Amino acid sequence: MRLGVLDIGSNTGHLLVVDAYRGAAPLPASSVKEPLRLAEHLDDDGAVTEKGVTALTDFVARALRLAEDKGCEQVYSFATSAVREAANGEEVLAHVEQATGVDIAVLPGEDEARLTFLAVRRWFGWSSGRLAVFDIGGGSLEVAAGDDEAPTVAWSVPLGAGRLARQHFAGGPPSGKRLKSLRAELRTVVARDAGSVLRGGRPDHAVATSKTFRSLARICGAAPSSDGQFVRRVLPAAELSSWTPKLLEMKNDEIAALPGVSSGRAHQVVAGAMVAEAVMDVFDLSELEICPWALREGVILDRLDQLSARR
Repeated sequence: MRLGVLDIGSNTGHLLVVDAYRGAAPLPASSVKEPLRLAEHLDDDGAVTEKGVTALTDFVARALRLAEDKGCEQVYSFATSAVREAANGEEVLAHVEQATGVDIAVLPGEDEARLTFLAVRRWFGWSSGRLAVFDIGGGSLEVAAGDDEAPTVAWSVPLGAGRLARQHFAGGPPSGKRLKSLRAELRTVVARDAGSVLRGGRPDHAVATSKTFRSLARICGAAPSSDGQFVRRVLPAAELSSWTPKLLEMKNDEIAALPGVSSGRAHQVVAGAMVAEAVMDVFDLSELEICPWALREGVILDRLDQLSARR
């Protein structure tokens, strides 16, 4: 079955076309993405700007044409924190549906965490024992943990790299006092619900997913994507701690020149590094292993499970 997953994230719009079958790994067939940066296209009232709405609508129309060209039997469309929290989120999605015919569902943060956890569990398997999964998106940080395929704990907090970059780094790195305050604030927010994860026991396997963590791991010496998805990649806490002060001193074009960093996300790297450091400090993790599967794969796997259950 050929399926499409249209993911409207806080940073990027991404259509992933896969050949998917129950019991087999989804096989990517085609992909198109665009840096929409919806988390940064917000006005003072927290509404998506006209520029953001136009960019989103145009991208959805192009993605729909590609899905049709590639023979997708079904396309599952969802939006995450930027649209979920926008003051005009419902109006934005209504406009997109009227213009393109695509009905985009809003995915709650807890569901993001749950579906990402499912993808990680299927990737690493039962031998990983108790999993803790962390995902830094553009607008939010998702955390999930558990011993089964469904996490016992799944939560989301507004600590996305794009959001923090817009709030705290728009005019350059904060001063020493403000930086210290932000560092403490990040740890306070992450620690607020950390007990719900640790109450079930320390994780046997701590995992990170998605672009921000992949970029940080690459900066810290992980293998490039050209080496294939089956190469083990980790983000060591010690390496990250040594890199973060350097990143704070670098200009965006210098960060963009680092391995694994795209020019469109360079301005978010420092914020992402600070969130990643907070996660590893609060949960006392020496490293995070990078999983190549994340939310989109989780959506596909969940849909296949549902379709199989109906037969």
